[in-house]
Amino acid sequence: MKDLVAALGLALAIEGLLCAAFPGAMRRAMQEAAQSPMERMRLVGLASAAAGVVVVGVVRLVFG
Repeated sequence: MKDLVAALGLALAIEGLLCAAFPGAMRRAMQEAAQSPMERMRLVGLASAAAGVVVVGVVRLVFG
């Protein structure tokens, strides 16, 4: 549970930094995402979730 909360905090921090550093690019990215077909968004979401699980698994194996 501690890892999940830490991961969510890190995701929020990274997103916040991107919004602060590149507000125009983030707005364009959000507008493009809002106009994307739902199936594409679902596929990207599933791929991102799977990649995240793989990254966490690899980090836990390598760094214990």
